[in-house]
Amino acid sequence: MKTFAMRGFSAVTFSRWLAIASIAAVAAGPAVAQELKIGYVNSEKVLRDALPAQAAQKKLEAEFSKRERELNDAAAKLKASADKLEKDAPTLSESERTRRQRELVEQDRDLQRKRREFQEDLNQRRNEELAAVVERANRAIRQIFETEKYDLILQEVVFASARVDITDKVIKILNTPAAAGK
Repeated sequence: MKTFAMRGFSAVTFSRWLAIASIAAVAAGPAVAQELKIGYVNSEKVLRDALPAQAAQKKLEAEFSKRERELNDAAAKLKASADKLEKDAPTLSESERTRRQRELVEQDRDLQRKRREFQEDLNQRRNEELAAVVERANRAIRQIFETEKYDLILQEVVFASARVDITDKVIKILNTPAAAGK
């Protein structure tokens, strides 16, 4: 509201303007609704249910599962070493205890670095794979837009009626073998 007040609009003036605009939109609504053909695509559902998205997820899992197992194994070994040090600490000399603590700190630092690198690599590859699926989905949406003569297709909305939801059409196009090569 500050921005409008600074430009000579008060909160009351803005509210009145908004009310007038809303009434005008409602009054024109039936005429506009008959003229416009609007569609909605649930992007999350496409990225979850379309076969190319599922294939991309499986590809990522296969590509990164070995590294993830190795990191989990290293974390388990580090924890076992820390537990052993804690158990043995009362019987160790001060220098031996300090040396082993330093080793654990260094191993932990190395493990954290490897985890960050793993996460960065995974995120980069996920973005690459999803970008390819999103590109194909956008082509499918454009195809529907052009062939069915839509005026507007939205992807991010707060609410949408099932009547305008074309998500399943997009998924169907993406799932066809002919779309896989595109």
